[in-house]
Amino acid sequence: MARADKQAAVAEIVESFNDSAGAVLTEYRGLTVKQLQDLRRSLGENANYAVVKNTLAKIAATEVGIEGFDDLLTGPTAIAFINGDVVEAAKGLRDFAKANPTLVIKGGVLDGKPLDASEIAKLADLESREVLLGKLAGAMLASLSQAVYLLNAPLAQAARLAGALQAKAEEDPSILAGGAGAPAAAEEAPAAETEAAPAADEAAPADDSATEA
Repeated sequence: MARADKQAAVAEIVESFNDSAGAVLTEYRGLTVKQLQDLRRSLGENANYAVVKNTLAKIAATEVGIEGFDDLLTGPTAIAFINGDVVEAAKGLRDFAKANPTLVIKGGVLDGKPLDASEIAKLADLESREVLLGKLAGAMLASLSQAVYLLNAPLAQAARLAGALQAKAEEDPSILAGGAGAPAAAEEAPAAETEAAPAADEAAPADDSATEA
């Protein structure tokens, strides 16, 4: 490969590293062209699966500041540059490797930090972003429903109280006039009797004077 071609190839790998959220290194020894096509199709938009030369990949990794790749870059190497959902990409590689054991996942990098094969496997076991967002949305809706219930509870109680008062008013319309009615008249009677008592007391001395005369 000419020097200019090598520089262009390195620059392309560097750009792929910089534009991706992570990368997974694999050894594809024994995979057919059709199997590689199937793997790319299964990854979809989540990752770009590219065959690379180890020497050029080492240079590119050094340029972008990735460490720990030298020991992994052996044998026929292809890198899955992850542009979409990291977990979904890891799941796709794991599932394909299970169906096609000749694909070996050797390690990778995520947010600039190196990952070994076991960490990639743990990443694949996580729930996808869509599932996590769905659970978060469900939790938020549940909390919102509880909040709405708490806000509406006093209103419902007020509505029940208003209904009870309306029913009481229909039975006794005097309630609407302040609850006076017949009981108020009954309360006025003792007051009249109280006023009449002093008048009777004042009449008694007049009768005594008449007797003396």
